[in-house]
Amino acid sequence: MRIIRNRKIVEDGWIHVADDAEVPADGDVIVSWKRWRESREALLARSGSGSARLGVRLPNTLDPHEVQADLPHFALIAVEFPKYRDGRGLSIARMVRREGFRGELRAVGNVLRDQLFYMERCGFDAFEVDKSKSIENALEAFSELSVTYQDAIQPRSVPRQHRWRRS
Repeated sequence: MRIIRNRKIVEDGWIHVADDAEVPADGDVIVSWKRWRESREALLARSGSGSARLGVRLPNTLDPHEVQADLPHFALIAVEFPKYRDGRGLSIARMVRREGFRGELRAVGNVLRDQLFYMERCGFDAFEVDKSKSIENALEAFSELSVTYQDAIQPRSVPRQHRWRRS
């Protein structure tokens, strides 16, 4: 599957594992928050071998404070966007980054071109674009705006770039 990572289209090596599927012995996997809570010890043992990284998929209804203590165990956090008009995933991204998560933060689900620039400002660095949309076209979203008025996780605001002087 192709995704956008760090503003480039790349082949993704991560495997999304369904709750009712067996977790492969090797390879980087993304499991649901539910599965993480049910199989924490087995997943830690699997990723502790060093040959496989672990990612978790968070529902946008999750209180980010629930995942705070587990952040060091994840190389990737995928945040679900079930509907394009639901911005709770943006808040999760900001809170996870503020807590110091430095791994890949990926937007999944109904991820649309018009949202990518703003999602990146909240801390996302990878995006699974809606399969019905052109990923090449979505990539162009990052070049449409160059500055913003307010700071975010990615500080590029006009006040930071210019020194305002009083007359």
